[in-house]
Amino acid sequence: MDKKKSILNVSIALTAKIILLVFSLILKKLLIKYVGNDANGVYSLYTSIISFMAIAELGIGTAITFSMYKPIVNGEDYKVSALYGLYKKLYSIIALVILVAGIAIMPLLPVFAKGYTNSFNLYLTFVIMLASVLFEYLFSCKTSLINAYKNNYITTLINSIATFSRRVIQLFVLIFIHSFELYLVAKLVGVLIQWGLTEIYTNKHYSNIVSVKANIDEETKKDVVKHTRALFMHKIGGVLVNATDNIIISAVIGVVLLGKYSNYLIIMTSMASILSMFFSPLTSIIGHLCAEGNIQKEKKYFKFMYYLNFTIGIIFYLGYYGVIKDIVGLFFGTDLLLDKSVPLVITINYFIQFIRHSVLLFRDATGTFYYDRWKPVIAGTINVVLSIALVHIIGLVGVIVATIIMNLLVSHIVEPYVLYKHGFKGESPKEYYIMNYLLIAVFIICVFALDFCMQSNANMLYELLINGFIAVGIALIPILILIMFNKTYRGNIVKLFKRVKSLLKNKKNDRIKTAPEGVLDENTIGAEKMLNSTVESEDDKKDSNNKEE
Repeated sequence: MDKKKSILNVSIALTAKIILLVFSLILKKLLIKYVGNDANGVYSLYTSIISFMAIAELGIGTAITFSMYKPIVNGEDYKVSALYGLYKKLYSIIALVILVAGIAIMPLLPVFAKGYTNSFNLYLTFVIMLASVLFEYLFSCKTSLINAYKNNYITTLINSIATFSRRVIQLFVLIFIHSFELYLVAKLVGVLIQWGLTEIYTNKHYSNIVSVKANIDEETKKDVVKHTRALFMHKIGGVLVNATDNIIISAVIGVVLLGKYSNYLIIMTSMASILSMFFSPLTSIIGHLCAEGNIQKEKKYFKFMYYLNFTIGIIFYLGYYGVIKDIVGLFFGTDLLLDKSVPLVITINYFIQFIRHSVLLFRDATGTFYYDRWKPVIAGTINVVLSIALVHIIGLVGVIVATIIMNLLVSHIVEPYVLYKHGFKGESPKEYYIMNYLLIAVFIICVFALDFCMQSNANMLYELLINGFIAVGIALIPILILIMFNKTYRGNIVKLFKRVKSLLKNKKNDRIKTAPEGVLDENTIGAEKMLNSTVESEDDKKDSNNKEE
């Protein structure tokens, strides 16, 4: 395949993400203007409540997708069909469970939505929001099937088309009709578009998988059940950490403040979505790599990706803190700004979560999530207890600080331990711990240094540009120090830049001959070849030199 076209596709996808981010900001601004900030807060509350109910998913999707990697590599279509059939059946049951849970929780909506002003029907809007999520469950099995075959770019493209269509309709609704109910109906229409496109693609390209009714063997079923039990624990923990924060804020402080807080979060979560594009093509690659069982190769990939994770994270998250005040002020109005302590703790919290990305990616790919299945339950419980305690003492900031404390004392200790012990076969994570906490401390120091250096100006756009440049400048200091003192990472970065340069210049088609037809998408090929040529240790070089001699 044309590698230049591969880079072009990534660039187009990245551009689309940025356009959709701007679109989201415009819609949020119009929602606040024409419907009210309480609608903005209620939307965030609905999202959190439904995420809490989605605990019924149990982690089945991740467990089955993980189980698909090996049969796909081995070309066992019958086994893939059996897993797909199981996935589809279970998700239909899950959708029904969430529907019942949603109906049961409706009487409690006024309790959670403190400060709700009756400007729209609380129950009707919740039902519409719930319906859009339920429909997603009916085709998510096919989305996961596409991703399992390394064709993540297809699902990204489908999602982008559906999201763009939905936001165009929402834009029309807000400008001309001013209806929160129809705003949510537009979301439902977007989900239906995504469903239709996913059905068309899978029926065309994977008809041999989706049309075959195969029975799953007992050994595979036991593996799925085992992994599902573990992932259920992770699901509970994820819900207790992420979904409960907004519910606590809304119930204790009110939906109006939650609405203001959500303005800061939409920038952060959209940025995180853009950053995921650097890693999403690698998810299935790592899964297939771990299916091969080459521990040394896995460790080399992991170390490189961890430092790359830090490099990307410090630039973007410092950048976020540098410009977030002015973005919120320009898009939503200065009357919706919060104290600077809020974006400060948001920045630190999300960086601390982002730096876990490489550990979580390899943990899931190696299937070692089973061994830390109790961690998320403990972590989630600690987070809820701390959040409820601190929200009454220091308000909104306390909820975020609770998450930071929990991550530092639980997640950043247990997850690497499990990966090194079970994924990397008993190696000590001591070196990782030292470097990880050191780099987190470096980031926190950089955040406070940035806060000290930030400039104030009556022109918010000018202030945004100046502080953005200052943030990038401060971020480059630890990056350059890391590259200077880490010889292996420095070598890998040099190779990465050379590889990108060669991909941009090379117009020849290149295929990975060993891959089954239809398995590799253009983005994945570029990512896989780039990583394979980049992640090379000094031992590899010595082995190569010895062979030449």
